[in-house]
Amino acid sequence: MEDLNDDQLNEELLEEEEFELSHTDKMVGLFSEPASTFEKMAQAPTKVVDWLIPLLIFIVVLSLSTVIMQSNPTIKYSMIEKQTESIEKSFSEAVNNGSMTQEQADSQMEIIRERMEGGGLAMMIPQIFGIIIFTFLVFFIISGFYYGVTRLALNGDGTFSNAMVAYGLPFYIASVQVILQVIVAMLMNKMVTDLSIATFMDLDKQEFVGFLFSKVDIISIWFYVVVGIAFAKMFKSDNTKKYIGTIVGLWLGFSLLFFYLTNAIPFLSFLNQ
Repeated sequence: MEDLNDDQLNEELLEEEEFELSHTDKMVGLFSEPASTFEKMAQAPTKVVDWLIPLLIFIVVLSLSTVIMQSNPTIKYSMIEKQTESIEKSFSEAVNNGSMTQEQADSQMEIIRERMEGGGLAMMIPQIFGIIIFTFLVFFIISGFYYGVTRLALNGDGTFSNAMVAYGLPFYIASVQVILQVIVAMLMNKMVTDLSIATFMDLDKQEFVGFLFSKVDIISIWFYVVVGIAFAKMFKSDNTKKYIGTIVGLWLGFSLLFFYLTNAIPFLSFLNQ
């Protein structure tokens, strides 16, 4: 009887070992078989490395892309033009509201442009620190938000750690997107913030048509579909389509909200990038 119990215990241990994937296996599975990979991950304890490593790699890739693009004079000029255009809109509103004179707006605009154009490494260091802080901050906020939606609206069975892994591991896809954006930016010799139809057609994303086409981005859609699959599997749901629809719907819904918000308040234009 004891031998039989020992055999059963050994079989259970072997089954658990089969479900244990290395981080490399999880990374490869993310691209090749996301549903199967996350289903296996859900049967083992969550690991911090499964969201931390992809996030750190994304930060490194994003920081390097910033340095590379700002090292290109033409791309740097297009970045400055894009940023100053947004600032000018907010200054114009301030002038129209009477909270700033035209002379003050012109003076501040000139100072800002000089700093942007003259900024080298001294300007990049604060940007990189900003990328690190902003990425972690947004990651925890969005993970928490998705966790709340998954538990309350979708009745998922999981923890906040499950949510961080479900949202964090797909950041490998986001890193691929940033690398491709740098390649496209160098080829097109202009600032590129996504790989959407709007970018390739050079449409104004502040206009509604440009906004719509900015959402036609294969890699962004792929990212959110995989996040939906990840949440479905990590929160032990058989209805994967419901999770994909929810995650993609939230992405599009908040994108539309930010579009109208940034048009109403130009100072917040960074939200619509």
